[in-house]
Amino acid sequence: MKAKLYGVGIGPGDPELLTLKALRIIRESPVIALPGSDPKETVAYKIVKGAYPELDQKELLAVDMPMTKDPEKLEKSHQAGADAVCACLDEGRQVAFLTLGDPTVYSTYLYVHKKVLHAGYEAEIISGITSFCAVAARLNMGLVEKAEPLHVMPASYQISDALKLSGTRVLMKAGKKMGQVKEELKAMGAEAVMIENCGMPDEKIYRSADEIPEDAGYYSLIIVKEKL
Repeated sequence: MKAKLYGVGIGPGDPELLTLKALRIIRESPVIALPGSDPKETVAYKIVKGAYPELDQKELLAVDMPMTKDPEKLEKSHQAGADAVCACLDEGRQVAFLTLGDPTVYSTYLYVHKKVLHAGYEAEIISGITSFCAVAARLNMGLVEKAEPLHVMPASYQISDALKLSGTRVLMKAGKKMGQVKEELKAMGAEAVMIENCGMPDEKIYRSADEIPEDAGYYSLIIVKEKL
């Protein structure tokens, strides 16, 4: 009998933000898939290890997800990941694929999820606390109130028009374009705050666009509030 794949959202970084359901699925799964070439070096492994020390007793499946926009390389890595997961499912072994934040928000897991479903296997998403909700909570502020809209966007793409939208704007995954993003925020006089590695031991908070470093890490999230 084919087993089932679970895409497990493990939250933004603090092991205490791992949900009870996520922890149950991880405990019940003999195979834990992690996005990276070395499972024990992944951020996902370190987060879950903090809440579930027995993680080492599981079979850790490396699913390499290269940081590239090359469609051919991405397709190849996504298919390889899906094939590796399906091989475990064919053996009757349930797989929990760990992904930061929530699997439904800009998650590379979704590509594997869709391929596994298309191949005729069962796959289910386990929701996790999103990074932007965790960042707002860490900053002791709300994201939106009353009729304010909320816009969530990947900052590694063109954001000039998006920054003109009303309401609160959340910029995720700026990556190598952080310098450009910073300059755009400064040019528009935006009230921006950023947290790098929210909930992790090396967390850093920047309370203005001027403070944001151009070499900020991958797990950096910016909240731009509308001026009142």
